[in-house]
Amino acid sequence: MRRPLLLVALLLLVAACSTAGPDDKPTGPTTPAPTAPTTPAPTAPTGPSGGRWQPRPGTPWQWQLSGRLDTSVDVPVYDIDGFDHSAATVAALHRQGRRVICYLSTGAWEDWRPDAAEFPRSLLGKGNGWDGERWLDIRRTDVLAPLIAARLDLCRTKGFDAVEPDNMDGYHNATGFPLTAADQLRYNRLVARLAHERGLAVGLKNDLDQIPDLVGDFDFAVNEQCAQYGECRALEPFVRAGKAVFHVEYELPTGRFCGQSRALRLSSMLKKYELGAWRRPC
Repeated sequence: MRRPLLLVALLLLVAACSTAGPDDKPTGPTTPAPTAPTTPAPTAPTGPSGGRWQPRPGTPWQWQLSGRLDTSVDVPVYDIDGFDHSAATVAALHRQGRRVICYLSTGAWEDWRPDAAEFPRSLLGKGNGWDGERWLDIRRTDVLAPLIAARLDLCRTKGFDAVEPDNMDGYHNATGFPLTAADQLRYNRLVARLAHERGLAVGLKNDLDQIPDLVGDFDFAVNEQCAQYGECRALEPFVRAGKAVFHVEYELPTGRFCGQSRALRLSSMLKKYELGAWRRPC
């Protein structure tokens, strides 16, 4: 026999009250319990680029472009020739906890490089003071962009963390071309963009006058002889931006520049012009 609906409802209510404990709380409408966000555990910051390496002011380094590579120098950063060294060398340095910068010339042609024949003769200007090297007409970005991109691909393929593009201040030199500051800015930004597209950090080599315009485009600076010529303070925008300044002197003893370098938080050392393994850091 079916009970009246009102009586059924009363019986259910009495049963619920008799089984509820003093700590029971009404649940109200059923809603899904909130879940914790599925974000990964926090990691060490990698700088504003997210994935790219960002060297910080004062980071010790080694710069060796000639002779048998000495990997025993106990510093966290090595700057070595991108053509002369293999992926195995870069990997070995990584296993030692090093970051590795790929040295390339992007503003001058070098007659001994394996891709030298790919540069049209019309792009080659006057010598830059080093045997076998000639300034490039950086206005011809239509021709230079794919050539430089191929070199940066080489750095990426070998596993380098960053690139040091050399000869980035042709407009200040007798190149054989009527280069302007605007030409240099456009070309330097092109090189930086091509490096970043490949996940490489990139350093501004010398070109002190354009630092205020370029500090946002580059991840660190590389400088030669700012102490000898009284120019080191021009590099302060990089330090203020939290970006390393890798600096060498060739002719001054360390006692003449290391005090200022420490005050400015530069990564400074004394080297010989051939840039072999020898170094005397501040």
